[in-house]
Amino acid sequence: MVDSLVQIGMEAEAEVLDTRAEVSEAAFTTEGSRPEEEARKDFFVERHGLRFAGTHLILDLWEAERLDDAAYMEEVLRRCVEAAGATLLHIHLHRFSPNGGISGVAVLAESHISVHTWPERSYAAFDVFMCGAARPHETIRLLRQAFRPRRMTVNEQLRGVF
Repeated sequence: MVDSLVQIGMEAEAEVLDTRAEVSEAAFTTEGSRPEEEARKDFFVERHGLRFAGTHLILDLWEAERLDDAAYMEEVLRRCVEAAGATLLHIHLHRFSPNGGISGVAVLAESHISVHTWPERSYAAFDVFMCGAARPHETIRLLRQAFRPRRMTVNEQLRGVF
């Protein structure tokens, strides 16, 4: 099943979905490419008999904490990138006034992690999209520990399935 929704409550530790994925060995070349150009891997993922561009996790955190602390948000994003085995290219965060909400993105070689927070509602929305050998599901437990939501939903979308 390509789409799945996982409800994660405070009473039980979330069971992380099977994230063992292998980078596709498929390579592509552009028709008429010069001999000196090497074939490039497409970094598609193969898991459970499916081949796809990457895993996109949509996470909603309700009744969460520390959603207005930009320095803490950056630290958590860096830990998520490290845990996922991804390559950080850049982090950009913006803090809004007067409520202190944060919007931002960690740009990765493997795609991105984005965040939008509404501290006045104790709500945060995270998108975690990664391709290749990165392990996006590793971010779930970290986000849960960092922001301590009373309720968290995780929706997984496999992008580019063919």
